Amino acid sequence: MIVDVHVHILPPEVIKDIDHYKAKDEYFALLHRDPKSRFATAESVIEEMNRSGVDRSVVFGFAFKDMGICRMLNDYVMDAVRRYPDRLIGFGVVDPLSSSVEREVLRCKEGGLVGIGELFPDGQGFNVGKPEDLKRFTSVCKEAGMIVSIHSNEPVGHYYEGKDSTYPEKAYRFALANPDLDIIFAHWGGGLFFYELMPEVRKALRRVFYDTAASPYLYTKEVYRVASAAGVVNKVLMGTDFPLIGQSRYIREIESSLLSGSEKTEILGGNAERLFDL
Repeated sequence: MIVDVHVHILPPEVIKDIDHYKAKDEYFALLHRDPKSRFATAESVIEEMNRSGVDRSVVFGFAFKDMGICRMLNDYVMDAVRRYPDRLIGFGVVDPLSSSVEREVLRCKEGGLVGIGELFPDGQGFNVGKPEDLKRFTSVCKEAGMIVSIHSNEPVGHYYEGKDSTYPEKAYRFALANPDLDIIFAHWGGGLFFYELMPEVRKALRRVFYDTAASPYLYTKEVYRVASAAGVVNKVLMGTDFPLIGQSRYIREIESSLLSGSEKTEILGGNAERLFDL
């Protein structure tokens, strides 16, 4: 099974009026400043999966600061999962500091979603390095058994739209404060996986996973061999950030890496099968 754990979708009516939603949220506008930015519906994701040979995709909207927009996007994801139950797995988006966050997380759970994310710390105005500020959110996610996906970034290298200050140190603090929560740090956790070479860090991050979203824009494919050397291949999930990059490009990159056949299988879908109990 091939599983993509990082796919963004939007309702057709939102895509049709995209400038309106850019005006509603500065971070959303920043991420899609390029007039050639692409957007995907549930149907276009299914088409991409069929072309690329992907069996299941984890889909979510964009985490706006406006909870009203988040609820609308969650409704669309719930509907998409109901229409394509054998192909799509749904996550909800929320503002984790909202007074209604508990209610929305539980509504997402009742609506068939299995996680929350991808959340944008800088874009939504919260700091994962201060996990005490997020206790209401993390508590309800634990209660509901929801996986949490969080945008993260490397502290060095070139700038790009969406590069924020959620660096490995902050991500580590969040994981340390939530040892009983399944967490996916997007974009290789900003390099956090490297520190799992330290035994105490590996112990603290036992329920942390890393997705590969935007990897071709950040790293050479040698990153997979480094992950193998660090002993974290069993925690790496293929995430494409589609429609930013096509799914087949990731599959080709992973398959052409110097990993063993079993390691490739784990990243392409085996680890996700275990995490999502597929």
